[in-house]
Amino acid sequence: MRTSRQNGSLYINIQNKIATLEFGHPASNSFPSELLERLAKELNLISKNDSISVIILKSEGEKAFCAGASFDELIAVSTLQEGKQFFTGFANVINAMRTCGKIIIGRVQGKAVGGGVGLAAACDYVLATENAAIKLSEFTIGIGPFVIEPVVKRKIGLAALSELTLEATNWKNGYWAREKGLYSKVFENIKELDDEVAILASKLASYNPSALAEMKKVFWENTNHWNELLAERAAISGELVLSDFTKKALAKFSKK
Repeated sequence: MRTSRQNGSLYINIQNKIATLEFGHPASNSFPSELLERLAKELNLISKNDSISVIILKSEGEKAFCAGASFDELIAVSTLQEGKQFFTGFANVINAMRTCGKIIIGRVQGKAVGGGVGLAAACDYVLATENAAIKLSEFTIGIGPFVIEPVVKRKIGLAALSELTLEATNWKNGYWAREKGLYSKVFENIKELDDEVAILASKLASYNPSALAEMKKVFWENTNHWNELLAERAAISGELVLSDFTKKALAKFSKK
């Protein structure tokens, strides 16, 4: 069932050492600030929960995985502080995923845009369908993917990041994302995806949780400065969103 709540929904299901976090929003599973805050808080709590070894991150429905941050909130930004605060939402989630002591499996069933691509990149292992196309469209509204750049580049490298960022109107399909390293496996349909997610999560949950936690630290080596880095990036985006270029571009988009 898809949520109709304006601030979105976040459901947590814990079974057999596996925590499934399912987020949803009527606007293509986009994230208002309140939902980003809830997700970051939940990830930080799960990190301290010894009864959980693995996290599955997924979204509602069979269409979009995540359309990024809330467009309505972006349009409403009117001060530098509001701008920085808006972009800090995804920064906090990425840092919570990075520092969480549990392996995070991303289950990506559909398209991901902007922050949604960052969310997938912050997972430790991603399984997706061939319909899980990605796009970084930030340039089309006068900003850039500054907050998510470190986590996306870490997964796919500078060349692929440059291609994705500069071709801001082009979708890259699931196979492109697998070839570049964002996705580990791509499946023809959601049933195959879900079967494989369940198998992988079950296997990981049977391993030594201490070994998983130590390996997670290895995966994220040399990222201890990201709290400061992503805050700086949020400030850059917060300033750009107040530019005349962006205000005009947002006004055009909001009329569509």
